[in-house]
Amino acid sequence: MTSLQLLTALMPLLSVFVLLVLLRLPARQAMPLSLLCSVLLAWLVWQMPMQQMAAALTEGLVIALTIVWIVFGAILLLKVLQQTGAIDVIKRGFSQVSTDKRVQLIIIAWLFGSFLEGAAGFGTPAAIAAPLLVALGFSTMAAVVLALIADSCAVSFGAVGTPVLVGLAQGVPELSGSDLQQIALQAISIDIMVASMLPVIMSVLYCRFFASQPSWRAGFAIAPFALLSGLAFTVPAYMVALLLGPEFPSVLGALAGLAIVCSLAKRGILLPAAFEPVAQATMLHNMQPGKPQPFGLLRAWLPYLIVALLLVLSRVPELPVKALLQGVSIVWVDIFGSAISVAVMPLYLPGSFFVLTALLALLIQRGGLQHLRVALHQSSSMLWPSLVALCAAVPMVRIFLQSGVNNAGLDAMPMALAELAATRLSDIWLLIAPLVGALGSFIAGSATFSNLMFASFQQAMAEDAGLSNQLVLALQMLGANAGNMICVVNVVAAASVVGLNGREGEIIRYTLLPMLYYCVAASLVAWLFFA
Repeated sequence: MTSLQLLTALMPLLSVFVLLVLLRLPARQAMPLSLLCSVLLAWLVWQMPMQQMAAALTEGLVIALTIVWIVFGAILLLKVLQQTGAIDVIKRGFSQVSTDKRVQLIIIAWLFGSFLEGAAGFGTPAAIAAPLLVALGFSTMAAVVLALIADSCAVSFGAVGTPVLVGLAQGVPELSGSDLQQIALQAISIDIMVASMLPVIMSVLYCRFFASQPSWRAGFAIAPFALLSGLAFTVPAYMVALLLGPEFPSVLGALAGLAIVCSLAKRGILLPAAFEPVAQATMLHNMQPGKPQPFGLLRAWLPYLIVALLLVLSRVPELPVKALLQGVSIVWVDIFGSAISVAVMPLYLPGSFFVLTALLALLIQRGGLQHLRVALHQSSSMLWPSLVALCAAVPMVRIFLQSGVNNAGLDAMPMALAELAATRLSDIWLLIAPLVGALGSFIAGSATFSNLMFASFQQAMAEDAGLSNQLVLALQMLGANAGNMICVVNVVAAASVVGLNGREGEIIRYTLLPMLYYCVAASLVAWLFFA
């Protein structure tokens, strides 16, 4: 690979890093510029035919619009709940569990977010958890950064095991069901020692960088409770993976963690002195002075419970719901005469469940048409900046992934980069394997796509380096989890939901170090205990 070809393959990475992170351009400006650079170099250097590029761009636009639909649904549901007063009731309900924002962060972002990841995946957790945190009094930046960090460990078994059952299974077709389960167990075994620390990291980051009175001490003070909260998810998730397989570890592990952590918080077990309790109590008192609660806590939470139930029911292959919803499909085969095809299943998209639940919420919580009109207006207004960013970012990613069709005799760009790394770094592949997985998620916006792209390559590298296939593929899974913290699609979507458009680079600067921690720590644990 020549230097110019290397620059071309790296362009989607370099342009995003330079424009978003270093130059701090908003995504609505940075992503179109990145797309333009990538298109020109793919055509001139990688020699992709115009037909292939046009098809990849079109595929990307269609996928981007499905992501926009998810973001719109998440915003609409939140806005409806604000209009009906449900968010105020939820705030008061949290005061009964704990007025400590560190505890609320762990419950909402880490545990409830993990449940949503297990049920739906594909960016849904951050799209729901981030606005909930904002409603509880967190700053928008804190809400997005911490929700993205939290939405990582559970990704291994997100969308009812899709990264394993689709990503690894199709990435390495010769893997048997027992092979997949063993790889999943290897991944969650490492996560017990690595990902269980993420709630500690989240608490420390919140207290030091986002609290009204920044403090390292307050973050470390809650470390025992935060570590136990991490284990309250990862250990049950391991047991579920051992007994039931890769479909439900995130869903059931998160439910077990919610039960354990809420019980501990109510009893004050392992909790230090409350952090910023006066500010939180004042917020709860001033939400709607003198006005009684419009309804109870169960009715306030019911829309979120409904959407979670719908997502779970629609993702279980043994139930007829999934096939029924997927039966309604809009397919474009061989776009512009290429081998690229795209399909949209509108009823199966999480955004459709969000919109349906928002309408049901109006009935359950006695809302009216005026509430719906206001929610629709607010949701549409918040959506426009992300529309530009996503409709540039996703097509750029698809050109990167579909670049295997070219007149230069080159592999697709991600595989070319991975093979280049392999020729120079095979001796330290345990350290590199998670970074390759993270690269896949950063570019593709999905751990499933990362596993699809790189699983066979990782297996080949394991054999060449004399390493365990199972261990290297587990590290691929964990790296793909970590990459979700910084992937542009997730960042833009989460920022859009809370109206933080234009600060995507700042978000990535916060999530970059936790992402690197996850990758490096997973490698070290694998080397020390499993190699």
